[in-house]
Amino acid sequence: MNVCRKPLGETLIELLKEQNRMLAGAESCTGGGVSAGITAIAGSSQVFCGGVVSYTNAVKQNVLGVPAEILETYGAVSEECTAKMAEGAAKLCGADTAFSVSGIAGPGGGTEKTPVGTVCFGFFNRGKITTGTQHFLGDRSDVRRQANLYVLQTLVEMLQAEK
Repeated sequence: MNVCRKPLGETLIELLKEQNRMLAGAESCTGGGVSAGITAIAGSSQVFCGGVVSYTNAVKQNVLGVPAEILETYGAVSEECTAKMAEGAAKLCGADTAFSVSGIAGPGGGTEKTPVGTVCFGFFNRGKITTGTQHFLGDRSDVRRQANLYVLQTLVEMLQAEK
């Protein structure tokens, strides 16, 4: 039996509308890919207020409010950083829900401690922040695609848990 499921982005938009939520984002290694996927859906402007592509530490600090101490101590690819990125995106956009993503998509840039494919995430949900780290396989495009999907899936699960 072939069961057709609604794309994650459409499900996310519906859940945000049902719960009267506004979503914001802060992206680094995905370069705005999550935001592009969301805004490709008609009606997303009702629930997605915007996002920041914070590719450099300066933007993470000066726009999103990530403290220099976090970047110096933990690095940009850390849950500590993505927690502050998500919080900063929510504050900047006046949203009650936000996501953030920062990682090493490759092919270079990885270290023994933080290899290529390491991606950290932050989720701001009405004042509560959760974080996580995933290790994706594949080339740069694969890592970015998997990170985009992970954000959408996590947001959908987070909102479904509140229904």
